[in-house]
Amino acid sequence: MAISLIAGLGNPGPTYRNTRHNIGRAAVESLAGRLGAAFKDETRLKVRLAKCRLGEKAFFAVIPKTYMNDSGSPLAAVCRYYKIPEEEIAVVYDEIQVELGSVKISVGGGAGGHNGLEDMLAHLKEGFTRFRIGIGPKMPPEMDLKDFVLGKFTDCQQSLVNKKMPDYEDGLKLLVDRGPLLAMNQVNQRENANTSNDSHADQKE
Repeated sequence: MAISLIAGLGNPGPTYRNTRHNIGRAAVESLAGRLGAAFKDETRLKVRLAKCRLGEKAFFAVIPKTYMNDSGSPLAAVCRYYKIPEEEIAVVYDEIQVELGSVKISVGGGAGGHNGLEDMLAHLKEGFTRFRIGIGPKMPPEMDLKDFVLGKFTDCQQSLVNKKMPDYEDGLKLLVDRGPLLAMNQVNQRENANTSNDSHADQKE
């Protein structure tokens, strides 16, 4: 199944720029910019939308203009208007259970405690693809989860995010070009290999 729509979740406004919760939104904006596509306001749909092209394939990059916890309604409206089935949607968002700098791709499943994803599932079926960008682990561990995800990256963390952004974009391009299954296998295997290599390096120190 081809991907026809990539949605980046986050919160609107400059206050939330460069926060952990907005990394999905930032990745989709960066991808559209890399492909030379400009976002336009779709006021009645409550989204910003860019029509992107990757070779012979076209897809929508979508940023909800609502807050994270209300992401589902505008994306469902876009899907109804453009007649896009859930299986052709990829949702990009932050994942605290994935290490910062890493990515995991999956299809289906529950919300895993993510409020934006929970609202998506309230308005759409669960068959969409999840492109989860790591922001974990939560440090310090006793910090409130809301404060952590709404906090900004440290300078060192932001530097890593900036370095990894082309990898996030390439993963999303792979989703569009080759479909969820191949992208999931390729990206997840690469991430698992990197994690294993990091673990071996730690053991040698």
